[in-house]
Amino acid sequence: MLSTRDLSKVLYPELSYKICGLCFEIHNKLGRFLNEKQYTDALEQLLIRDKVIYVRETALARSFEGEKARRNIPDFVIDNTVIVDLKAKRLITKDDYFQMRRYLASSNKRLGIIVNFRPKYLTPKRVAN
Repeated sequence: MLSTRDLSKVLYPELSYKICGLCFEIHNKLGRFLNEKQYTDALEQLLIRDKVIYVRETALARSFEGEKARRNIPDFVIDNTVIVDLKAKRLITKDDYFQMRRYLASSNKRLGIIVNFRPKYLTPKRVAN
């Protein structure tokens, strides 16, 4: 259990806790063998149910001059503060972390959460900018 001193260092504790809770609910209900779009649809339904403000699959700003448009498209931007990227694969790779870092840098957001639904135990990964 985190103390209040440790909790003060966590970015957006209530919102990130809510997001992770919804992902655990999906993992428990649907299991681990669906595809990424099915998990994305399920999370969207829970966000609507809980009246959480979000934008799904919207293009972020370009990372650098000359980059083609629509290169940075995360699964969700929740409450205009947290970027959420869902995965359904065996392992999260460095490329997934680099992708999230690009999303955070191009959008000027401070927190991203990568959630991989394939493993037996769900372990959301927080990426801070």
